[in-house]
Amino acid sequence: MSNSAVKVIPEGMHSLTPFLICANASDAIDFYKRAFGALEVSRTAQPDGKLMNAILRIGDSSLMLMDENPQWGALGPGLLKGSPVSLHLYVDDVDAAFALAVKQGATAKMPPADMFWGDRFSALTDPFGHSWSLATHIRDMTPEEIQAAASCAGSASAEAPQ
Repeated sequence: MSNSAVKVIPEGMHSLTPFLICANASDAIDFYKRAFGALEVSRTAQPDGKLMNAILRIGDSSLMLMDENPQWGALGPGLLKGSPVSLHLYVDDVDAAFALAVKQGATAKMPPADMFWGDRFSALTDPFGHSWSLATHIRDMTPEEIQAAASCAGSASAEAPQ
């Protein structure tokens, strides 16, 4: 059945929304609230208490997550021995956001630093194995300026002593 009044993308959602699988989604929700200021929008639990779906808001974006469920093929980074995906989060103050996330249990991979593309950028892994990059945009640049800066940055690292 079709209802022309129903939006094909629900209110408050974007066309692309990350959906994370976690070993303990309830604990992940608590971490994202403490570390990133997430707001819980909804959660749907199975009879055994495991989460089938939860929706959080971080800034102006939604994040969906669920508990691992191998029977459904839903495996988190722990069972997969890592993840090829990283979530990128723009924040007002990357230094403060990075420090808070680490204080709440994230593992630092790269402390905040000014990068050639115009962001102050950092990287961490949350306690559930998901990779995050946190950044504050500090300089507007054209694609040409970024490419030129990347070439210089690449030359500098190629020439750096080993």
